[in-house]
Amino acid sequence: MLRRFFLRGMGGVGLLAGLGPVEALAQPRANDREYWVSLLSKIAEPVLTALADDQLKARMPVESKPGQEADRRKYSHLEAVGRLLAGIGPWLQLDSGDEKALRQRYFQLAVKGLGNAVNPNAKDYLNYDNGGQPLVDAAFLAQGLIRCPRLYKALDANVRQELLTAFRKTRTIRPGFNNWLLFSGMIEAFFASVGEEYDKMRVDYALRQHEQWYKGDGVFGDGPEFHWDYYNSFVIQPFIVDMLRAIPDRSYDFLRTRMEKIAPRYAAVQERLIGPDGAYPPIGRSICYRAGAFHHLANTAFLKQLPADIQPAQVRGALTAVMRRTLEDKKNYDSNGWLLIGLAGHQPDLGESYISTGSLYLTATAFLPLGLAATDVFWSAPTADWTSRRLWEKGENLPADHAVKA
Repeated sequence: MLRRFFLRGMGGVGLLAGLGPVEALAQPRANDREYWVSLLSKIAEPVLTALADDQLKARMPVESKPGQEADRRKYSHLEAVGRLLAGIGPWLQLDSGDEKALRQRYFQLAVKGLGNAVNPNAKDYLNYDNGGQPLVDAAFLAQGLIRCPRLYKALDANVRQELLTAFRKTRTIRPGFNNWLLFSGMIEAFFASVGEEYDKMRVDYALRQHEQWYKGDGVFGDGPEFHWDYYNSFVIQPFIVDMLRAIPDRSYDFLRTRMEKIAPRYAAVQERLIGPDGAYPPIGRSICYRAGAFHHLANTAFLKQLPADIQPAQVRGALTAVMRRTLEDKKNYDSNGWLLIGLAGHQPDLGESYISTGSLYLTATAFLPLGLAATDVFWSAPTADWTSRRLWEKGENLPADHAVKA
């Protein structure tokens, strides 16, 4: 069944593109996991195969704001690689299940591709220290390796050393006084996770400064100010949670305890933001990261830290609806399968000056629950409606929502 669905999906995932969003949600289809894998395959295939062939720079287009192409070309390829692996890392970590053959293929492509990405003599040697942007996407790559420890272990010893050297190059980049502090911290957390010496000050500064920026009811400021956007999900909370898991230092237990309230609360808010048809408020910067707006909700589900009143199956349903709105239609891709700038189709004016083709692969972080086995309740439980559908379409009498104090 998976193979049949995968082949259909690779031919064009927009198999229900002629239907409206609500009608499409009601159509018979393969099970949700097979659907997710088909989308993941469509997104990952061009990136992983090109990098493994040492042809990523040659094959990947770099769409950006007019006049920004030359600048973004310096960064876009590492963006695609780091963000994609941050999303599919937990799935690659699995070593069993129906998708084993496909997953093993992508795992081997990732191993070979990373060898090119960190080899100074390869055509696809990526940029780790020219400009500020490499800090961001080296951090996403580090997060992907934290989420998939066996990927780092599978690298040849020489490649591991080249990877460590590449990550150390980012230390010359000074992060902004905002969520960028976490990018520096994540790279150091990766060093800690593999037993390398790490800069404890970069970790400490990132974590303690974000504690100072907590605004209440599950939300951090992005720097001293609050922003109406999805950066609590794109970066801030998944990075804090994963850093705290990777760092052995028990002096941060106070923050781990606080995040046990903050992270589930923000996940609950995110679940309520997803409308009955899978649409969500197009608010703030970087909206072209598409389903990556729910990085935090996906990570919280993957880590089994959802609030008690939110069932995993309803998160599965909500995220599936988001994917159908933002990734299914063929208008989201060029003729070779590369993502195009937009939210629901090709909408290049939605992209800020820092957005390019590689940036868009942050959408892969919505797929984190694929790191749970197919037998896990997230996948095995019967389909369940999420809060917006229960309230707006079913008219259910649900309990009122309430703020939490951390």
